[in-house]
This record gives sequence, structure tokens and C-alpha cells, in this order.
Amino acid sequence: MFNPTDIEQIKARGSSLEEIEIQLSHFRKGFPYLKVLRPATIDDGIIRMDKDVVSLAVKRFTKKVADGLKPAKFVPASGAASRMFQSLFSFAEVAVSDQVAIELLGEEKYKSVAQFFDRLSDFAFYKKLTAALGGSLTVGGVLRYCEIIDYLLSDKGLNYGFLPKGLLDFHSYLEGPRTPVEEHMIEGALYGADNQGNVKLHFTVSPEHLNLFKQKIDKTSATLEVKFGVNFDISYSEQKPFTDTIAVDPDNNPFRLANDKLLFRPAGHGALLDNLNEMDGDIIFVKNIDNVVPDRLKEETVRYKMALALLLSEYQECIFSYLELLEKKELTEDQLAEIIEFTEKNLCIEPVDKQYDADEATLIHYLYRKLNRPIRICGMVKNEGEPGGGPFWAENSDGTVSLQVVESSQIDNNDPKQQEIVQHSTHFNPVDLVCGVRNFKGEKFDLLKYRDPETGFISLKSKDGKTLKAQELPGLWNGAMADWITLFVEVPIITFNPVKTINDLLRVEHQSI
Repeated sequence: MFNPTDIEQIKARGSSLEEIEIQLSHFRKGFPYLKVLRPATIDDGIIRMDKDVVSLAVKRFTKKVADGLKPAKFVPASGAASRMFQSLFSFAEVAVSDQVAIELLGEEKYKSVAQFFDRLSDFAFYKKLTAALGGSLTVGGVLRYCEIIDYLLSDKGLNYGFLPKGLLDFHSYLEGPRTPVEEHMIEGALYGADNQGNVKLHFTVSPEHLNLFKQKIDKTSATLEVKFGVNFDISYSEQKPFTDTIAVDPDNNPFRLANDKLLFRPAGHGALLDNLNEMDGDIIFVKNIDNVVPDRLKEETVRYKMALALLLSEYQECIFSYLELLEKKELTEDQLAEIIEFTEKNLCIEPVDKQYDADEATLIHYLYRKLNRPIRICGMVKNEGEPGGGPFWAENSDGTVSLQVVESSQIDNNDPKQQEIVQHSTHFNPVDLVCGVRNFKGEKFDLLKYRDPETGFISLKSKDGKTLKAQELPGLWNGAMADWITLFVEVPIITFNPVKTINDLLRVEHQSI
């Protein structure tokens, strides 16, 4: 199937022929569905913390940081924001003049575009856009509809159709607009500084955007450091070429470009596991670039981030003490029973049938294996119709049962029992994680060993007018972390405010009022 030139191309990307063959086999046979057993709920798998508990957790987390706990913050920020503007791009294709635009805006299918123009002055980029258009958005009292879109999206003006989402003006302030990158820096200053005032913050970016990120952060960091009394330690990484997956034609043969080269495509956010694997810190906060709010709403986000971090730290302490006992293999019956109860009741790991009937050596091996893994605390919000994966109890490949973040694509839509379980789900995943990536000896886990390679997603795309099939790696917060110790905590809906379309910035949560 592959000629010498293909093999050379594969090796040059840092991949192996074996990895490519595995990807091809996934195209042919698909990915197996995950078996969900029941939704995780407040009464069964999701921890609820009342206000007093959260307040106490904030104080205890602050004390732990003062005593030397070192946090870090990981923000997936690669990719252009072009999908945010899909409605405007589509509208621009048919609105060949301002008069045509006026007529089209009365149609139902352009309702969102009409809202965009009606509330133009409510966007944080309004003044910059006006300036780019020479100081006026109108001619003869009529909006310059076509030019407004052109100057917003193209390099004639703001170039938002090319820029990454992290560098768009999201929120308005008296001192000027602020981007998601700046909002994440401020969040980091509020809950991610160590006892020396250092804020370790990492952004994953696309190569074409790296210098833009650096310019924005270099311009902003000095002011924010003085304002919050911190020092920013900011690093960047790019999605690695070897994580790209091969594309195939509809017959599952490698897709070839006009020059006969193989086509490789970015493999989704699951590819960022390699980037996260290079991060170090006692705890690592993970949050998407677009999930930020103005200052007036930050307090609740900060409080719950600190509460989740405290919870993770305390669970780790308990797990580490048990692992030290298990490694010595000199446990009393009471100690062994205590560890079993903790593993099942507190860590929500249900064993295979008759696991506890095994001899002591086998049981110790099982407990050691289940406890000596990376751990994550995942914030979960009540399901109010937002898209996204959800928290479930699921069966693992070894027959055990544990909590998993499950995407809809991982569940068999043709199985009525599975769909009934999904219908009873009460919460969904806002990607609000705190991670522990060191073992009880202080050594970093190799996170690549704790993913499920049998999870993924196949979709139809096109290239040069030809249909192709693309493959995404296991998602960063589902398949890529499938073999982590996982705990769910309910967090307020106000902590989840993603921006998927340009009009999401018109929501009251993103308005500085």
C-alpha cells in the first residue's frame, strides 16, 4: 500500500508505519462503542459542595499554596476562529450589495446575521471596526453591510477570519477591550500563583499564530503583573505533526494529493495529550480558551477552581498514603478493607465480579494498579441544552466500572437501552478540569500510557473537491484520559460560558454591564 516515498514522508513527520496501519484499521472496522451503565448524578457519582464547603476549600487551598503547592494552567488555544463567523461568511457570499443585504436580512435563515448588525455597538471590537472603516459604519444613514463584514473578517481590517479565537476582543472595559488570552492570564493570577507569586501558564497554539500570541502577551503582561503582584511564566507549544492522522478515500485507501503525496490532518484536541504530557506542576488546571467571563463574574469561577484543586490535593494525599502501604505489601486486614472501601466508595471504581475473593497478592496488585494512576477532578454543570459530552458510569476494557466523560459519538445510537440511559443524564462536561500528573514518589506519569486507543471519531470531509474520511484521536477529556482516576463535582452554570458563534458574545454573561 505504501511506496518508499510514502514511508519516507511518514517517518519525516515523526510517525511510524505501525501507527499508520492502526489508523487504517480503525477506518475499516470503526471504533467500538463504549458501554454506559447509568448516568452519573448528584446521588450517584457527582459530588455537590455547598457554599460553606467551597469557602472552607478556598481557604485550605490558599494555605496549601502558601506551604509550597505549585499550580500550573493549561489552555488549548490553537486553531482559527473562522467557525465563529460561519453565518457571516455564508451571508457575504450572497449579499453582493448593501441593498441585497437589506432584503436578505428580513429572511428567517439570516436571523442571526440581523442580530449581529442590530447589536453591532455591543461588541467589544466595535470601536476598532469603526476606526478600520474610516470612522463611520454608514453611508447616507445606511449601514455599510458588505464592507463591515469584509473589514471584520479580512486583512483589510481586523482580520478576525484568520486570527485565533484567543486573540479576538471578547469583553469591553473602560480601559479598552480584552481578549480571552488576557482573561486567562487574569484568572491565572487569581487562582494559579504559587507562594513566590509565579503564575505558570501554558498555551497550545498554531504555528501561524505563535508570534501574534507572544506579541499580545508581551504587550499585556507587565501591566497585569503590577496590577496583581505576580510574575507570569508563560510557555507555548504547537500540536505535533506526528499526532496528525492519515486521511482516506471513501474506500478506505490512503487519500493522495495531486502530487501523489499522502494527506495527513490534525487529529482533534486529543492530539494535545502529548502537549499536556510535557507539562509539570503539582496540579494542572485545564480550561478551554473561549470559556472566559468579564471581571464582574470571575469570583465564582475562581472560588470553584480553587475548591476543585483542594479536593484533588486531598484525594491525592490519601491515595499516596495507601500506595505506600500497598508497596510494602505488609497490610493488616483492616487496612486492606479500608483501601478497598476507599477505592470503591470514594474513587467510584467498581471491581469485576469476585475481585475481592482473590488471594491477597492479587488483590494488592489490583488496588495498586487502580490507585497508581493520574487523577482528575472534573467540574460538571447541570444540563440546560448545551452540546457536549456528559458524566457516566461506564464499563472499562478490563471489566471494571468507573466514571467517564463520554461523548455522544461514543454511544450506540441504535441501542434503545443505551439511548434511554443517555436521556436520563442530568449534567454535561464544560471542560473544567484539575489534574494530578505525578505519582506518590513525585515522578511524572507518562500520560500516553493511560489513554484508550480504541476510542476516536471518523468524519466525512473534502479536499480539492474530493470526498475523504478523517479520523480524530481519542478526545483529550474522554478517551485520552480514559484510564485516569476520575471524580465529578457539580459546578455552577455561570462557570461555563463558551463562545461558539460571534453572537454568543451578545449574551449577558459576556457583556460588561
